[in-house]
Amino acid sequence: MDWLDELATLLRPAGGGIHTVSTGRAAQEQLQRTLYGAGDMTEVRANFRDQLSRIPAAKGVVLGIPSDVGAGFVRGANFGPQVIRAALLEATPDWPQRAAAASIIDIGDVFVVPQLLHDDMLSDAQKQATRAALYPDVEPAVRDRLPVSPLSIAERVFDLIFAHNPRVAPFVIGGDHSTAWPVVAALARARRDRWAILQPDAHTDLLESRLGVKYCFATWSYHANDLLGRDGRLVQVGTRASGRDRTHWESTLGVRQFWARECLDHPARTLDAIVAHLREVGADAVYLSNDIDGTDEAHGDATGTPEPGGLDPEWMVELIRRVGAEVGLLGGDIMEVAPPLEIPRGLGRTTRLAARYLRETMAATLQIAL
Repeated sequence: MDWLDELATLLRPAGGGIHTVSTGRAAQEQLQRTLYGAGDMTEVRANFRDQLSRIPAAKGVVLGIPSDVGAGFVRGANFGPQVIRAALLEATPDWPQRAAAASIIDIGDVFVVPQLLHDDMLSDAQKQATRAALYPDVEPAVRDRLPVSPLSIAERVFDLIFAHNPRVAPFVIGGDHSTAWPVVAALARARRDRWAILQPDAHTDLLESRLGVKYCFATWSYHANDLLGRDGRLVQVGTRASGRDRTHWESTLGVRQFWARECLDHPARTLDAIVAHLREVGADAVYLSNDIDGTDEAHGDATGTPEPGGLDPEWMVELIRRVGAEVGLLGGDIMEVAPPLEIPRGLGRTTRLAARYLRETMAATLQIAL
């Protein structure tokens, strides 16, 4: 199996990462026909495969990871990739054409078995059973090497992508925040420059483990910070819901935090300070991991853990633009958007704001108008 066949096996057309049999299938297929400019599902699958073949020459790739298995007690972020794409289309009906003109390709979704999170958590028997269900037409000797959990699949997908296009910009639509882990893990292997992570988030996500689970929404930043060397290149913005103060996190883990109150009280000065810090730590480029709950709940409450006293959307957009222009973005994501919590369900203010953030991140990364 070559790399293109493997990607086509691991992924599904955009919006298709959630398993549907009847409920929701019509909406899923309509989105796919629109995104791929197709008249039927046979054409969708052909155009999806064509998109994958363009990875070596692409400037950016969009991947959905519709998993909320690593979330807390309120779920629904598994619908993020499908509904955020619908919000992009609502705001910009010719979005697929604009993306294509910018050499941004949508490579689809990781297919999610909603009871699984990471292959390290599974028994050999479970992995064997799930491989048989996911990859029934793959030769057993090859099938036995394929991952089955969303985080493990996504990490393998990015390893394949970066092997054929090391400088392509990844744009990820989550999913709970654990779905940021696969892209930063793959970036750490693929890039040799000195890059940083900028994390707008109400929470620190800096637990080493949660209830014995190594990779989840509350732990991914801890492990990402270890990848970077605990040297100030994990920069958290909008923090306000933490059992420990900033001094604890900065002194014990070497992160740099700009708490929400500082951003609200001194917006211009804090923007300057964030950019200055990224320069001071020698960041050549920045990966933006944007948890929607970093934004104030008045603007983005369709998420598992909305918090008051958060960031203003216009300030967030300015942050994205400035970091893109003055330091450089290598890609980014939008996380923790839970469309089922919207009223009306689906396309409400949170998903529309998330689509705006995603589009701004793409434009700032590639330094183009979108």
